Formats: sequence, structure tokens, C-alpha cells
Amino acid sequence: MKKKTNNNKVAIVTGAGSGIGKAVALGLAKEGLDVYLAGRKKEKLLNTKQQSINKKNKGCCHVFKCDVSKELEVRKLFLLIQKQHRRLDLLFNNAGIAIYSKAIDEIKFEDWKKVMDININGMFLCAKYAYQMMKKQRPKGGRIINNGSISAFSPRPKSLAYTTSKHAITGLTKSLALDGREDKIVCSQIDIGNALTPLTKSFTKGVLQPNGSKKIESTMNVENVVELIVLIQKLPLNTNILNTTIMANDMPFIGRG
Repeated sequence: MKKKTNNNKVAIVTGAGSGIGKAVALGLAKEGLDVYLAGRKKEKLLNTKQQSINKKNKGCCHVFKCDVSKELEVRKLFLLIQKQHRRLDLLFNNAGIAIYSKAIDEIKFEDWKKVMDININGMFLCAKYAYQMMKKQRPKGGRIINNGSISAFSPRPKSLAYTTSKHAITGLTKSLALDGREDKIVCSQIDIGNALTPLTKSFTKGVLQPNGSKKIESTMNVENVVELIVLIQKLPLNTNILNTTIMANDMPFIGRG
């Protein structure tokens, strides 16, 4: 891989092989950013890259197989970007997993730990090395966008592990936003409700509600999320959208229904 010779911004998108991560990675590449696609399944990352090539996006996509819960793999990703580009402009801290439809007494401890490893520890590790790099680079500074969830402040039934992890991300975001001021490192959290991806396709067939019934829920185009991420990354580093919620307007949430 040759060193960067253009003036494109450099971004990392974790969980870039599917869903929201994939859509955002393609959207950033369309905007002309050089995007590092990080994820556990290389074949899915390669598919994202090929789609970007097919779309003739202005930015380049680079595949990096990485389990964000493993510090050595995360560190190697950032060392590669340091070597190739000498800077990082954006981290979309997106990778996450969930355990649904299980009450606390039904959740195995090893499954709980797996959710925490990826959703909290993985986000911590990526934010840590992004912060370290953004602090040292010249000009210093950059932007970290954490993918929270509406579950960060309002849980779904039987989503205890996922909900707990997303509450933790709110604390991570606020602390990073505060600590990063001196070094122009800006941190945001985007809380998403019912963006239509392969992972949420089941919502169109019925989702468990607090009263025990199942209800078909409205969804929105994932491209609406992409537009919001693109907007945030275009802002100058003296401006932050700290927290924002983007959701399908008719989904059960506001007013509990």
C-alpha cells in the first residue's frame, strides 16, 4: 500500500461489513474520504469495498480485518494509518452486537461478556487509539462519532445486555467530549431508531412490545443516517453536535406508542 498522496480526509468505520457501518462507509467514500473498513469478516469488508469501486466513489476504501475487542488488532490498525497517512480525521465507532429476547436470568455470563467486550471495550479501544493519534498529529484534532442507540436512554423489552452497553457509551461520549477540548478532539453520539438494514428487517414483521404483544414497527431509510454522519463530519472542530437522535417518526417511542 502506497503512502497517501492526496488531501483526502482519513476515516475509520468499525463494523463496516454490514448494516449502518457499511452504509456510512460508502457514504463517506462518496464524499471523498479515504475510509478504513474495520470488521471481523473480511469477505463482507471486501464486498463493501467492491460496492464503493462500482459506485466510482471519490475516496478509497481499505480493508482491515479487526476484532475491536482485541487490543493488539486495534493497535495494528492505527499503526497502519499512522504509517500510511500520518493522521486520522474521523472515527465512526460503530461496531456492536446484541442479545435480544432474553431476560436477565436467561442470559449466559459468557454472552454478557461478549456484548460488553465488543460494545464497550471495543469502542473504548478504538476511541483510545484515535484520541492518541489525533492529539499528536499536526494540525492536531479530529472527530469521534459513537453509535449509541435509542436504547441508550429507553430500553426495549428483554434487551438488558445491549441496553446496559449503550448506556455506558453515553458516559464515554460525554467524557471524551470534555477531555478532548484542549486538543480539538470532538466527540458526538448518534442515537438511531429503526434504520432499515438486514439486522432490523424483522421489525417489519413484528417486534416484542412492553405489554407482551408483537407489533410491526415503522422503519426509515438507512441513507438518512448516512446524511447525518456526513453533516457532522463536515462541521469545523470548534462545533459539536453532542447528542442527536434520528429515528423512524412513527416507531413506538415518543409517548410510548
